[in-house]
Amino acid sequence: MHIFCCVSSISNHSSSLKAPFATDFSMPPSSPTVRSEHSHNHNSNSNSEVKINDLVGNGISGILYKWVNCGKGWRPRWFVLQDGVLSYYKIQGPGKIVVNSETVKNSKVIGEESLRIISRNNDSHDHHHNLQLHRRNPSGEIHLKVSTIGESKSDDKRFSIFTGIKRLHLRAETREDRVAWVEALQAVKYMFPRMSNSELMSPVDHVTISTEKLRHRLLEEGLSEVAIQDSEQIMKNEFTTLQHQLVLLKQKELTLVDTLRQLETEKVDLENTVVDESQRQLNDEEVSSRLRQEKSNASPSESEYDSERNDAEEEETDDDDDNPFFDTRDFLSSSSYKSEWDENLDDEGLYAVESDEDLDPLIRSVGTSYPYVKRRKKLPDPVEKEKGISLWSVIKDNIGKDLTKVCLPVYFNEPLSSLQKCCEEMEYSYLLDRAYEWGRRGNSLMRILNVAAFAVSAYASTEGRICKPFNPLLGETYEADFPDKGLRFISEKVSHHPMIVACHCEGTGWKFWGDSNLKSKFRGRSIQLDPVGILTLEFDDGEIFQWSKVTTSIYNLILGKLYCDHYGTMYIQGNREHSCKLKFKEQSIIDRNPHQVQGIVQDRNGKTVSTIFGKWDESMHYVSGEHSGKGRGYDSVSETHRLWKRSKPPKFPTRYNFTRFAITLNELTPGLKEKLPPTDSRLRPDQRHLENGEFDMANSEKLRLEQQQRQARKMQESGWKPRWFGRDDASGSYRYLGGYWESREQRNWDSCPDIFGQLPSDQGQLTF
Repeated sequence: MHIFCCVSSISNHSSSLKAPFATDFSMPPSSPTVRSEHSHNHNSNSNSEVKINDLVGNGISGILYKWVNCGKGWRPRWFVLQDGVLSYYKIQGPGKIVVNSETVKNSKVIGEESLRIISRNNDSHDHHHNLQLHRRNPSGEIHLKVSTIGESKSDDKRFSIFTGIKRLHLRAETREDRVAWVEALQAVKYMFPRMSNSELMSPVDHVTISTEKLRHRLLEEGLSEVAIQDSEQIMKNEFTTLQHQLVLLKQKELTLVDTLRQLETEKVDLENTVVDESQRQLNDEEVSSRLRQEKSNASPSESEYDSERNDAEEEETDDDDDNPFFDTRDFLSSSSYKSEWDENLDDEGLYAVESDEDLDPLIRSVGTSYPYVKRRKKLPDPVEKEKGISLWSVIKDNIGKDLTKVCLPVYFNEPLSSLQKCCEEMEYSYLLDRAYEWGRRGNSLMRILNVAAFAVSAYASTEGRICKPFNPLLGETYEADFPDKGLRFISEKVSHHPMIVACHCEGTGWKFWGDSNLKSKFRGRSIQLDPVGILTLEFDDGEIFQWSKVTTSIYNLILGKLYCDHYGTMYIQGNREHSCKLKFKEQSIIDRNPHQVQGIVQDRNGKTVSTIFGKWDESMHYVSGEHSGKGRGYDSVSETHRLWKRSKPPKFPTRYNFTRFAITLNELTPGLKEKLPPTDSRLRPDQRHLENGEFDMANSEKLRLEQQQRQARKMQESGWKPRWFGRDDASGSYRYLGGYWESREQRNWDSCPDIFGQLPSDQGQLTF
C-alpha cells in the first residue's frame, strides 16, 4: 500500500520544502536571556538582548513561515509574542494585518525581512486603512504555558510548538532568527513553569523545619528554657501561616492552569456555536473585492512584494486548511446548499439532484426490498437509579495498585461488546448491495464510489459515543442473522494478547471480512487509537477492494466534554479499474466545519475520474468527471450527487447515544436464545445487567468475568485456538473457516464452552 502525498509548488522563499511530519524534534536548552538581531528602531545592533520586560510588556514580533498544508506549503505570517501568548496574523489576502510602526510600537522586532516590511508599509499614505486592518483578530493564538517547543534536527531554521492537541510547524529566515525566537519562547514558558506530576502529588502539609540553630543561639545569650520554647513556638506559628498561604497560591495556580487547558480544548465548540458561516463568507467576499480594488492602486514596491509571496494566497480563507484536494466548505457551506438535517425544510423537491430520485429505480430499490422484521426501538427502562462517578475518582482510588487488576465500573461501558461494534459498521450495508448491482451493469466507477461511501459510513455512529464497549472474553462470539438487511454476520475474539477481533459477513453478491487490533497511545488528556489490520470486500464477480481504518483520538479524558475524532488517509485499493484515496481531516481548535472527508477516485493510469467529499457523521457526495481538485469552478450544487446520508436518530434516545441500528444489536428476539451458542455476547451477564439498568449486579458480574479472563493469556500460550476463524500463515490475518451456520441449524454447540459460567475449582485446568 503506497503512500500518497500531494505537494504543489510554493514561493521562492520556501527553500527547504520537507513535510514537517517527517522531522524529529528535540527540546532546546533553556536560556535566561533572549538575543535578537534587530529592534524596531531599525538599528542593526547584532546580538542585542531582549530584556524580560520585552517578554511580558510590549512583546516581540516578526515574520515566521508557517506550514499550512501540502498544497500551499510554507506561508509567511506576522507573529507577536506578548504576555505569554503567541499570536499570528496573515500579511496577505482577506483579513490581513498591515505591519507598520504603529503595529509594532515599542516592541522588539526579529529579522531583516520583518524590518523591510515595516519600512515599506510606513511609506504607505493610507494610514487610516492600515490602523483599521491591524485591529483584526489573529488567525491563531498559542498559550506558551501549556505548550511544548521543539527544534528540528535536520533544518537549523525550523522549529515547532505543540499545544497538546495540535502542532504548529514554523521556519525562520535565518538560523540566528530561530535561535532568537526559540529562546524568547522558552524564556516566557519558564516564567510560568508547569508543575511535574511528582510535585502535584507530593504532600504540602507536612514540611519538616528545624529550630536547632535558633535554640543554640538563644542558649548562648543565656535565655531560659521557657523563653527559648516561646521563641520556637512563635517561629513555628509564623511558618505555618506562610505555608498555608503558599498552599492557597499553589491551588489557585493549578485551578487557573486547568481552566486554561479546558478553554483551549473547548474553543472549537464555542466557535462552532457562535460563528455564522454564511455571514463569514459574505464578509470575506467583500474584503476580497476591496483588496483587489486597492491592489490595482498599490505602490510598485507593494505589488512587487505581493508577487513574490505568491498571488494565489489572496484566495486563501482558512489558515489551517490541510486539504490536498479541495475545500468541502465550497459545497457544504454555500448559500445554495441547505443542511440535510434542517427539520424546518420540506424534503420533497428540495434536492432535485442530490436525492435518490436521480437514481435508476432498480438501483434505488436495491437494499430496501428485504422482508420486514419487527425489532425493538428502545432499551429497557433501568431497574436502578444510576450512580454518578468520575474517572478521576477511580484513578485516585487506585493510585499505587496493580492496574492490571483494577476493574473499572460498568458506568464507563455501553451495553455492547467490541464484537457487536464490528457488526454496527454494517448498518449501511445497502451501499454494498448497490455497489454489486452497479458492477453487474458494468459501471465500475459507481461501484467504488458506493464502496467508499460505505467505508466512511462505518464512522457515523461514533459521534457522541463516550462510553467504551465491553472487552470480549477469549472465544466470545457474536452473530447477526438479519434477513431484513440481507446479510449474515459472525465475529469472534481470536486473541487475548494482543486483543484481536475477527469478523466475516455475507450479503447479496458480496462477502466482507477482516480482523482488528488497536495500538493505543495515552497522551495525558487524550488517547490515540491506531487500527492494525486490513478489511477486505469481495464481490461474486471477483472484484476485490481492500482498505485500512484511520486513526481515532478521544479527547478531554480529564477535563471538559469527551469527544472523538477520526483523521488520516484511507486508501481503498481495487484489483481492477479504480482505486480511491480518502482524506479524513483532523479537527483543529479553530475548525468551524469539523468531520470533513475529501477524496478522489483514480483509474489504473492515475487519472482522476471523480471527486468524493462530505462529512463522516452526516453524508457523502460525489462529482463525476476529471476536475482540478481545488473545489473551484462548480457553479451550483446541481453537479453533485449524494451517495449516502446518515439515518435519523432514534425516537427514544439513550444515554449511550445509540443509533436505531445499535439499539437492536443486543436484543434477544423471541426464539433466538435457543439458537445461540453459549459464547454469544447477548448471553454475557454483566452486559445484560447493564442494559437492564441493574448496575450493582453488572459490576459484580464484570469483576467476576475479568478475574476469570486473566487465565486467558495462559490458555492462549498453551495452544488454544479460536473455533470459527483460522490464521492465514501467508498474510497473518484471520479468515472464517466456515461451519457456524450449519452448527446453528443443527443446534450443535458441543465445541463451544460456557465461557460466562462459574470457574471450576481448579482454575489451572480451565480449558475451552
